[in-house]
Amino acid sequence: MVLAYVLITIQSGSEREVLKKVSSFEETKQVDMVYGEYDAIVKVQVEEISELEKFLSDKLRALPNIFLTTTMIVAKRYKGK
Repeated sequence: MVLAYVLITIQSGSEREVLKKVSSFEETKQVDMVYGEYDAIVKVQVEEISELEKFLSDKLRALPNIFLTTTMIVAKRYKGK
């Protein structure tokens, strides 16, 4: 199993619309709007790394109003579900 966190920069004014769509993807486990350098953090879980690439390219980055994504793949989990 592959777990990743994706930091997203979204066009101002379209955050709610974009994050509602991101929340509907089955790979998405958690979506949080944040304040700061990024607009949202998305927790993604897939079975294989190839599925993560497909999710990022075909679903997430294909959405209008998403300017930038930064992906962090979890190497080892110490605590959490």
